[in-house]
Amino acid sequence: MGCAVSKKSRARSVLADPVALASETIFTVSEVEALLDLYKKLSCSITRDGLIHKEELLLALFKNHKKENLFADRIFALFDAKQNGHIDFGEFVQTLSIFHPRTPESEKIEYAFKLYDLRHTGYIEREELKEMVVALLDESDLHLSDDVVEAIVDKTFKETDANGDGRIDQEEWREFAARNPTLLRNMTLPYLVDVNLAFPSFVLGTGAEDSTLTGSLI
Repeated sequence: MGCAVSKKSRARSVLADPVALASETIFTVSEVEALLDLYKKLSCSITRDGLIHKEELLLALFKNHKKENLFADRIFALFDAKQNGHIDFGEFVQTLSIFHPRTPESEKIEYAFKLYDLRHTGYIEREELKEMVVALLDESDLHLSDDVVEAIVDKTFKETDANGDGRIDQEEWREFAARNPTLLRNMTLPYLVDVNLAFPSFVLGTGAEDSTLTGSLI
């Protein structure tokens, strides 16, 4: 069952042309149209205004619309490219395209860097990495001592910070990701290959075995 939204909201949310979106992403036109059906369901799950808000994305990803977690916040920030507090259909398709199995690894690495660059400085500082490690461990229901967390962060910087300046730049991140492919595990949603089939539950796997940092660094 659909939800009733105003013409203004509908225009804002579905303004993007499927043909144009297909030309800009990994998806075909028919796949974009299938994603539109999913978008409509998500955008009407709570606020019912034809736009996906943070609570609706969290409900879809984590089955909990009240979830408060840095990892969840960063995922929403990736989708909300315009930073206006909601996700329109164009943002939805373009961001999902990054998680497609056939998207080049270089693009996934770039988006993964943005995930950890909390303060948008173009670098990953030590404290930012620690905050994300703690968030990912919490998301995976892993509770490690501060000493172990510090060891994970120290190990990462030892392997990544080639010039020793105490921060990770994009080139150092690319080299680290090339040596540690599991770093990008959470950047791929395998079922996006079959968008035209019956769409499965839209859930991003974040169990302990899939945790981006814990999977590659512990």
